[in-house]
Amino acid sequence: MNLLENINHPADLRKLPRTQLKPLADELRGFLLDAVSKTGGHLSSNLGTVELTVALHYVFNTPQDRIVWDVGHQTYSHKILTGRREQFHTLRQLDGISGFPRRVESEYDTFGTAHSSTSISAALGMAQAAKIKGEHRHAIAVIGDGSMTAGMAFEALNNAGVQEDVNLLVILNDNDMSISPPVGALNRYLARLMSGQFYAAAKNVGKSVLPGPVLELAKKLEEHAKGMVVPATMFEEFGFNYIGPIDGHDLDSLIPTLQNIRNLKGPQFLHVVTKKGQGYKLAEAEPVLYHGTGKFNPAEGIKPAPPSKMTYTEVFGNWLCDMAAFDKRLVGITPAMREGSGMVRFHAEYPDRYFDVGIAEQHSVTFGAGLACEGMKPVVAIYSTFLQRAYDQLIHDVALQNLDVTFALDRAGLVGADGATHAGNYDLAFLRCIPNMVVMAASDENECRQMLTTAYHYPGPAAVRYPRGAGVGTAIVQELTSIDLGKGVIRRQGERVAILAFGSMVAPSLAAGEQLNATVANMRFVKPLDVELVKQLAADHDFLVTVEEGCVMGGAGAAVAEALAEAGIVKPLQIIGLPDKFIDHGDPAKLLASVGLDANGIAASIKARFLSGEPRLVVNNG
Repeated sequence: MNLLENINHPADLRKLPRTQLKPLADELRGFLLDAVSKTGGHLSSNLGTVELTVALHYVFNTPQDRIVWDVGHQTYSHKILTGRREQFHTLRQLDGISGFPRRVESEYDTFGTAHSSTSISAALGMAQAAKIKGEHRHAIAVIGDGSMTAGMAFEALNNAGVQEDVNLLVILNDNDMSISPPVGALNRYLARLMSGQFYAAAKNVGKSVLPGPVLELAKKLEEHAKGMVVPATMFEEFGFNYIGPIDGHDLDSLIPTLQNIRNLKGPQFLHVVTKKGQGYKLAEAEPVLYHGTGKFNPAEGIKPAPPSKMTYTEVFGNWLCDMAAFDKRLVGITPAMREGSGMVRFHAEYPDRYFDVGIAEQHSVTFGAGLACEGMKPVVAIYSTFLQRAYDQLIHDVALQNLDVTFALDRAGLVGADGATHAGNYDLAFLRCIPNMVVMAASDENECRQMLTTAYHYPGPAAVRYPRGAGVGTAIVQELTSIDLGKGVIRRQGERVAILAFGSMVAPSLAAGEQLNATVANMRFVKPLDVELVKQLAADHDFLVTVEEGCVMGGAGAAVAEALAEAGIVKPLQIIGLPDKFIDHGDPAKLLASVGLDANGIAASIKARFLSGEPRLVVNNG
């Protein structure tokens, strides 16, 4: 690590002779592999961008020149080269550095990312701001081929192409590998380019059939054939100067190309080809397995984990296959998260009813609406945080028309190491205000399966939210049974205090109830709320407490407060949920404890409010 240990900022990097950049890249790749194997994190994507990162910081004057990394899970080399090498052992841990770019973390993190396809828009805004202020600097967006499938990327290209005098560079990092296998017409277009065979045949056809006297015509045919194949035509029609493709691991190609581009004016588009997992054979062979890793031994690779409790994602995946066998109208939809949403088995068993639409959350919802219009039964599997991107489609295209679409919301609540960008903290609030919606929160694995069945049979839009990771260990009944719509259940009978728990908070609330001898209700439905159960609990208890792993404002507790007000019931009420702030990355259990959403925290909050003084209406924001 002789070279890397002396690079504390990109200015140090730019002092090196070109001949030392390749050894530096090798050191950087070794450091990455060693560090991520100890902390866990995104590995394949970062191994694939080592040389590109070195070249960008070597050629451009960062942070004066702005780099925006799309999604941002490929920025570990960037972080290491920009002064965070000594802190890298804290990656994705509580109070440590983030796995994504964050403006508050470093001046080199020019734009916070983690959701895809935002980089071109942000970089264009930065380039336009430089023009308005009369500042000479470049704005660079680094975007993967998976992210290029999203509509927002093309909206930005469409806008950028007519702004001819901005210093904007878009770099397409083409590794032919997003988290799930890349899909769609654009991917096929790029794959056809990279095969080279069609272009080579088209290039030679004129010479074989059109001899000397019409050589000029042959050249024109050659250019026309090239234009049909390479993406230059498409991106140049957007107003960009297209360059590439070039080898994204060859510094002798990258650096001169970037130096030349730096001197060009107007929107530039550079196409680089990289390999996920580059330099680590196990990750090269299985880039999905090594996309997001836990701790592992680099010499041995990732070993299969011993059997443990079933995850909620697995519960959904199994339910989807079982329901598909029962009902041929079922179709499954995912926006580029086949593995993450547990749809690998469904894809294998029902390929004609499986649809990965790419990184296109808005399209996934309206696509489902169209299927529902024709009598199909679409199930949209989507992370809670990503459903935020399709909110208009949820309201306008599904709920307004009361269409029969089922939403399986994975990663609801806090998600741990990925942090605030991926946390599903707001779905209860933004879903329950939509007419025609049914909203359920699962407290265990079997209830999740029952709720999915209930949502599927409900003749309108319905959502089931469930957390990341393993359940509580409840046995699963294989029969596809529903639960009564809008009905909660009392799980523990106690005195004075009634805890109304939603979803993942039922288990810690039961433990808190044991400490306090409190009644605990599993409310199950946020909408329609079991108002009769709320009234019963209010009549039989001195104090009411709601607990949810979601934002307090507008959430499940607010629904209970509204129901009490509507019924004219005045009762001391405490609303416990996530605070009105973004919660950073860290161990999920520690994060929940930090905001008072573990059993001890819930019990302590209730004691402080109701059992040691005059009761009053309070909202606990952690």
